[in-house]
Amino acid sequence: MDVKKQATIVDVAKKAGVSVATVSRVVNGNYPVKQDTKERVKEAISSLNYVPNVQARELNTRKSSTIGVVVPGLHNMFFAEVIDGIEDAVRQDGFSFLLNCAKNDPMQEMNAINALVARNVSGIIVISPNTKNISERFYEELVARVPLVFINGYHRIKGVSYVGNDEKLGSQIALEYLFGLGHKDILFVRGANSDSYDIKEEAYRQFMEEHGSLREDYILNIGEGNGVETVDSAMNALQGLIPRLKPTAICCCNDLMAVGALNACKRLGLSVPKDISIMGYDNISLSRLVEPKITTMDQNMFQLGSNAAKLLIENIHGGQSKRIMLDNVLIERETTGISM
Repeated sequence: MDVKKQATIVDVAKKAGVSVATVSRVVNGNYPVKQDTKERVKEAISSLNYVPNVQARELNTRKSSTIGVVVPGLHNMFFAEVIDGIEDAVRQDGFSFLLNCAKNDPMQEMNAINALVARNVSGIIVISPNTKNISERFYEELVARVPLVFINGYHRIKGVSYVGNDEKLGSQIALEYLFGLGHKDILFVRGANSDSYDIKEEAYRQFMEEHGSLREDYILNIGEGNGVETVDSAMNALQGLIPRLKPTAICCCNDLMAVGALNACKRLGLSVPKDISIMGYDNISLSRLVEPKITTMDQNMFQLGSNAAKLLIENIHGGQSKRIMLDNVLIERETTGISM
């Protein structure tokens, strides 16, 4: 069986009646070429179905058209929707990306980043970095070598660009909303190893202390907060706590935990929101697919990704580090109601 040979840059040059260097200039866009010559080359590329060798081009230009993305986990739709925003933005600028999973582990996060650096990526986006649990020097040395953008990172490191939500303010808005419904006994559910959870817990502690309602036993850490086990971990822990602590509302650090809370209430025979209210965070697609639909805080996931990608590409082209902060918006649905 004959296998059709893939067209080469030499084939394109012969068909267009130009030099290989001219084809290279058209493909790379790095030197001016006469319009009629450019059109001939493009027609030859199209007719031959020529696909440029990206690796060869990067060797010639000494520039990679690939960026790296490090994500804490793959089971939280939050990260999938952020990545969707990244993909949309990098595609428009002719970049592609490599995805690496840190599995919510600081050591694995460093390994994932080092693997991307070894692949000569032009820049790296780290989603929800573990800066509290990773040596600051690691990131200081990294950003001196490669442009770096944090999504929802809160520990400031010189030279790193930031795109994030004001999660402290967002948490305050969520708690004020619950208090406005008459809830004073609010159980707080978080996960481990995340700057985002730390920020939300700090906001919760401050808010509840100001309102004279802070109780240490009302703060629940379920461990892994972005894994496939998150929903069941939250459900199992809350099944034992809710009957003992009798909260009127549960404030969760993400929507996976909120689904776990919803499942726990169903197993306990509690009606949501008649008997107990549940507040999520992120506004992932799942929050509006379950019944009842979850009241949550919208984290602008697509915008987080697209802004981070645009900022990274700006940095790659020599731009200065910047910080972009987005506002969270309360999405009122069916899991919250007036405290009886």
